[in-house]
Amino acid sequence: MGSCFSVRLKIESSRLDGKVTSASVPPSPRSPRSQAEILQLANLKSFSFNVLKTATRNFRPDSVLGEGGFGSVFKGWIDEPSLAAAKPGTGTVIAVKRLNHEGIQGHQEWLAEINYLGQLYHQNLVKLIGYCLEDDHRLLVYEFMPRGSLENHLFRRSSYFQPLSWNLRIKVALGAAKGLAYLHSPEAKVIYRDFKSSNILIDSNYNAKLSDFGLAKDGPVDGKSHVSTRVMGTHGYAAPEYMATGHLTARSDIYSFGVVLLELLTGRRSIDKNRPSGEQILVVFAKPYLSSKRKILHIMDPRIEGQYSSAAATRAAILAMKCLMKEPQHRPTADEVVKALEQLQELQKASESLRMESVQKDKDNENDNKVVSYPRTLASSSSSGGV
Repeated sequence: MGSCFSVRLKIESSRLDGKVTSASVPPSPRSPRSQAEILQLANLKSFSFNVLKTATRNFRPDSVLGEGGFGSVFKGWIDEPSLAAAKPGTGTVIAVKRLNHEGIQGHQEWLAEINYLGQLYHQNLVKLIGYCLEDDHRLLVYEFMPRGSLENHLFRRSSYFQPLSWNLRIKVALGAAKGLAYLHSPEAKVIYRDFKSSNILIDSNYNAKLSDFGLAKDGPVDGKSHVSTRVMGTHGYAAPEYMATGHLTARSDIYSFGVVLLELLTGRRSIDKNRPSGEQILVVFAKPYLSSKRKILHIMDPRIEGQYSSAAATRAAILAMKCLMKEPQHRPTADEVVKALEQLQELQKASESLRMESVQKDKDNENDNKVVSYPRTLASSSSSGGV
């Protein structure tokens, strides 16, 4: 795949949600695809607007799963064989993203999503099922991810979103890293550009999948080291060199991964204006703690206290620190991040195994040290008296 599915949009505009932009750039020297070509090549189903309107119960507010710069996402039900709307609780559950009608920005991102997710397939990328292009309606239909976003599990306080355990946090981080490694591979060669906790969705088994490819870009070609593009991303996650120059590389995604890993470790948002001034920007606040085995424990999320070993926390902190290195070339690749997280999982399993063995040994010693008392025999009690 790779170069065969390039789309170069002549106009790019900023997203909402704190996005920033700069001047436009010329299109790629590779021939951009037309909208018709993108839709024709994408292996997707075409839905009518009325079907999706019925499937989501007329886009009812109580069926909203999330909202972003593109628009709102609604829960719906379809009969997959016929692509007809189904009654709630029957058929296949879907997530329907409906484009906001203001401006051209949404249409370009809608097209980019189809261009990439229509041809990229990986277990750690959310599956795009189909789309709707009818009059001025632009919608996208995805597989439903029952556990929602990582952002909700980390930061939303409700009975529905339970705090993730340490083991689940590492599992989610590993799944997201595998998705990123696939995007950066020679097969895909895509720069994600918007890696953040709200774009990491979780299925019923806590497998992580990357979503929202509206800002994705093809990686550099012809020996170039970067893609020059207008600055677009989310404050608190975007790499500093990209924000300063517009030079986009795969290592820009790695920086963003480091920010999300910090969120997983600390339970803090990348930017939180409600905290004291020195703690509002997570990277600035956390960096002094990451290189010390003793200090890292002071900023770990208290909700997972006692679930990890000191060695595991330190290993994760060091990985985050490497991802956040100022010079992009000093950051690890996505494949190296995957390997580091797999080793961290093994370290955690070994630590838990040793702990269980220690607990069992203590129980065995406790049983061995118990004093066993025996009842007096009938013979001894009758010998002291009787006829």
